[in-house]
Amino acid sequence: MPGRYGKPLILLAAMGSVLLLNRRYGWSDFLSGPGALEVLREAVHEDILRASLIYVAATAAGCVLLALPGATFAVVAGLLFGPVLGSFLCLVAATLGAVLAFLTGRYFLGDAVRPWVERNRCLNRILFEDAERSGIVLLMVTRLVPIFPYNLQNFAYGITGIGLWPYTLYTFLFMAPGVAFFTLGAAGLGDAENRTLYLILAGALAALVSAAGLRLRRRYVRETDA
Repeated sequence: MPGRYGKPLILLAAMGSVLLLNRRYGWSDFLSGPGALEVLREAVHEDILRASLIYVAATAAGCVLLALPGATFAVVAGLLFGPVLGSFLCLVAATLGAVLAFLTGRYFLGDAVRPWVERNRCLNRILFEDAERSGIVLLMVTRLVPIFPYNLQNFAYGITGIGLWPYTLYTFLFMAPGVAFFTLGAAGLGDAENRTLYLILAGALAALVSAAGLRLRRRYVRETDA
């Protein structure tokens, strides 16, 4: 009995703890609540370390529990922290969230995730049917080709054979161009002095990411799967 119900009970306890802590400290309000951006801006001016920790915690939890687009976290980071620190914090937070989802998929939700992956012909083929493909190629394709739901693919990787550390490293690396694009663009909108430079850099990154995604799609993703 403990073996059968142990993992679900642990997961429910963890989720319940996060929800209680969120209710106590209002983490999700820092990303989606009314006036949240102004509150965080004040926190950045008062104590940037505390504001950074709040942002990372809220974003990591949001990656797992909230159905917010990934770009939301990067835009908030760019507006609050600027292009450099914002990109770094968003990458750390999004990678942490992806790792938590990966571990949840691997140890708690494998039976629930597998049927969904099997119904997605493209993702199922890339993750399982092309078994000889390396982890670095798998993550490069799924992170840079925008046809896979980001939040769900993090759970899906938990039921593959890829190891935790390669998953963490490649996720961080291949999310970097997209994160930098959004943080640069957001920082440009919020910084009149450097707006032109930031928007030019964001446009160049967008072109590079789009070109890389198109090339990967042509090479690894069949049109019949998309």
